[in-house]
Parts: sequence; structure tokens; C-alpha cells
Amino acid sequence: MSRYRTPEIRSLCVFCGSSVGNDPAHRQAAARLGAILAKHKVTLVFGGGHIGMMGAIAEAALRGGGRVVGIIPEHLTRVEAAFLEVTELTVVDNMHTRKRRMFDMADAFCILPGGMGTLDETFEIITWKQLRLHNKPIILVNHRGYWTPFCVLVDSIIANGFASPETATLFSVVDDVGEVLSAAQREMAAVIGGEPELF
Repeated sequence: MSRYRTPEIRSLCVFCGSSVGNDPAHRQAAARLGAILAKHKVTLVFGGGHIGMMGAIAEAALRGGGRVVGIIPEHLTRVEAAFLEVTELTVVDNMHTRKRRMFDMADAFCILPGGMGTLDETFEIITWKQLRLHNKPIILVNHRGYWTPFCVLVDSIIANGFASPETATLFSVVDDVGEVLSAAQREMAAVIGGEPELF
């Protein structure tokens, strides 16, 4: 066992939808994750919107006394209803700057149900890890099987020889938001050989 302790997860970037979808359970899961982050004093880094899954997780984190940092491009401040009441809101010029700023502020990443924008963020952060541009934990929350088709696609890409088997280890999959922080801690411990302090 290593004598070194795993660094704590101090901030979590959450990628999720600007809609809530058809199943109310997804919104409830987002709110529960926000409450968990506040309880454990983990800063939420998110897309800065006050609608959909984004709004649900940010509202819950704030209600719990948590720190919430939003990053939103200027052209989306009206479309996604910029959440002005968060702890810190930064308006940036474009989507690329938004994603880079979110990356810089996060110790780990979590992916909740979402649409095309969430897919874009997910593929990019996994690809950056594949290219060894970072080694931060990435946790996919397969709530009610939402991301099962994504996992099947990744398996198919590997099976067809367009990615190595190691690609499947670039992210972890959990079924419940209550597992996110402990899964991120385990990933971090595996990287540095530390001893995880599980939540």
C-alpha cells in the first residue's frame, strides 16, 4: 500500500443537457448529485445555464450551500438562460473557450444524460485523455440505461479495430449519481498509486 494519500476531488465538471428529457427521474438524479456535491464541499463546474439538467444540478448545489461555477458563451446567455445567481459566472466568447475553461477548473468530469452538446463534450474530453493531454477521472452516469447505446458504440469501435481495447478504460461507468465521487476517487488513486478516501 502506498504511503501517499490520493488528492481530494475539490471540483467536478458536469456535462449534462439543457433539457430535462422525458423521464423526470433524470432531473431528480441531477438534483441529487448537486446535493451530494454540496454536502462534500466539491465545487460544481457546469455550463452556466438555468434550464434543463444544468439548472437542476446547479439549483440543488446552491440550496445545499455548495459552490457553483458556471461558464457560458455569450451567444447562449439567452438561449440557456444564464444562471446569474451562481457563486461565479463567467461569460466567454465561444464554445471552445467554454470547454477549455471548464477543463482547467475541474479535477474530474461527470457525464449525465444530455443531447448533442453533451455528446460533443463527452467525446472531446475522452479523446483528450486518449491523446494523453490529461489524466483526470471521467465518470459516465448510466442512469436508467441512458448511456448504454454509447457504451455499445465504444465497444463496436474497439471490435472493428478503430480503437485499442484500452479505450474502454478511459472512463468509468456507474449506474447511480451516489457512486460518482467514489468512482472518481478510485480513478485518481489508480493513476497515482494512492489510497482512495471513498465518499
